[in-house]
This record gives sequence, C-alpha cells and structure tokens, in this order.
Amino acid sequence: MGCDQEDMLVQKVCEIYDSISTLESLKPSKDVNTLFTELVLICMPPSPIDVTKLSVTIQEIRSKLIRLCGQAEGLLESHFSTLLGSFETPLDHINIFPYYTNYLKLGHLEFTILNKHISNPNPNRIAFIGSGPLPLTSIVLASYLRTTTFHNYDVDPLANKLALNLVSADADLSKRMFFHTTDVMDVSNVLNDYDVVFLAALVGMNKEEKSTVIGHLAEYMAPGSILMLRSAHGARGFLYPVIDPSDLIGFEVLSVFHPMDEVINSVIIARKYEKKPVLVHPVIDHQGLAPAMVLPTKCSEIQGFNHTDRSGMIEELAIHDQEQLI
Repeated sequence: MGCDQEDMLVQKVCEIYDSISTLESLKPSKDVNTLFTELVLICMPPSPIDVTKLSVTIQEIRSKLIRLCGQAEGLLESHFSTLLGSFETPLDHINIFPYYTNYLKLGHLEFTILNKHISNPNPNRIAFIGSGPLPLTSIVLASYLRTTTFHNYDVDPLANKLALNLVSADADLSKRMFFHTTDVMDVSNVLNDYDVVFLAALVGMNKEEKSTVIGHLAEYMAPGSILMLRSAHGARGFLYPVIDPSDLIGFEVLSVFHPMDEVINSVIIARKYEKKPVLVHPVIDHQGLAPAMVLPTKCSEIQGFNHTDRSGMIEELAIHDQEQLI
C-alpha cells in the first residue's frame, strides 16, 4: 500500500468515526448498522499499514473508535441475548443471532489451534475473560470439549444475568458453565486452576490496559497453562486492539494466525513458562496457508459472505519446536 492509499484509508476511517461519534445511540439500528458495515468493509482488505505507528492525533481517534466498536458490539449482543432469553429453551433458537455461523467457524479454528499445542486434549477447566451477555465462544467450544467446565468472567452483572439465562435451560451446559461477576484484575490464585484462559479482544482497550491484564495473567496462571488471545492486524487494528507477541512477557508464543480474508480477529496462542525464561530472540517462520474463513465483526451487518480462495497467514514463533498449524 502506497502512502496515498494509506492516507485515503486513514481519512475515510476518520470520516466514519466522525459520523459514528455523533450518533445518539449505538444500539442496533439502520444508521448504526450502515456505518459499522462501511467501517468494516474499509478495514477488512489485507493491508501493510501499522496502525500503532500513526500520528498521535490518529492514535487518539483510533482509541476512541475501538471503544465505540466495543460499545456497539456489547449492545448488539445484549439485544440478541435478551431476545433469545424470551424463549423457553433459548439455545434452540440461537441461530437467530446473525453471526452464529461465524462463531462456529471461529470456534472450530480456535479448537484446532488449541489441540495442536495442549498436552491434554480434554482440559478440565477453561476460563473466558470478558464473556459478555452472549458467551458464544464458550458455548461453541463446549460442543467440542464435552467434559470441560467453562468459567466465564465479566465485570457487568447484567451481561452475566443474560448469559446465565441462555444456558440455564440446557441440561448439559447448566452443569458445566459458570458465570462470575468480577474484574479480572481482582482474580488471582483461582487462575492457577485453569488449563486454558481465553482473553476476549476487548478486555483492555489499548496497549497499556492490555499489557496490564496480560501481566496479571502471567503472574497467576499455572505454569504450562495456555493463553488464547484475539488481536488484529493491518487496518483491522482500527476495530480491535493490537497485541504484539513481544508484549506477552512470561509466555512462550506458540502460534499467531493473521487472517487475510473476512476473518477480522487474529488468534494468538501462548504457553505460560514453567520457570523464568532465558531471554532469547524468537524464531519467526512464515509457514503454510490456512483455509479461508468467514468472520465479519459483530459490529457490522455483513451477512452471506461466500467462501473464497484467499488464505490466511500463519506465523509460528517458538523458541523450540516449530509446528505447522495446518
């Protein structure tokens, strides 16, 4: 991408930000859906832009835009969680959520990545930090991991109330899925009990907040346990916070998946060091191609994408063995 193209991209993103920031509400509506759809379509194409190195002014706009995306995403999930909760058996109707199919695909991707790097194919306990009112990641993964218990953490009591209502009528999930209303920074020794910890993309809205959360997890997670994170790459960093693998102090980064198609979030998997690591430079190896996936951001109203032949990019960063994801 040349400087002119990059400038045009940034200018367009700023124009959309101006429009979004003047909306009276970010609840699902025609205007909200239209603007976020336009934003996603602009940021989706693979781009070499490094949003973390833009000007201070643009960084401020980007930070505010990420927060607006997070608010819109939460309101969208709350809307559909409330709607689903009105049914006697909510999960029987879960496909009314527009992006349920996308969650199935993302869940399968993350399950595949996890299986490549975890010693126990059936982990006993998984924590999801920032589960929200519609904990589809936990619900989808629970369909693969039939004996695993899922502990979902969120700071919003209403979000947890809505989420609990979704699974309470399910005989299986009601026994394996638990909800905790608390800030992850107030969760300490119990983190040692989890084999895997998922960190939602919008827990920690900027580099500083994200680093603080990751540092907390590094202190209290069990040695050898797995951390799964969602990040963003290229222009998609206008939608979600970007995690640099070098920021994962206390963890060995095992795999980084950067999509180059409609999948918005990057996926990072890391392992808590068994003991204090020796500081060496990781080996970076660009390996293979991953199959195209379809995952528009939940902020948007993009539906009905077709599978394409465009592929993702996998980076394997490991101090020891290099494993190929696919």
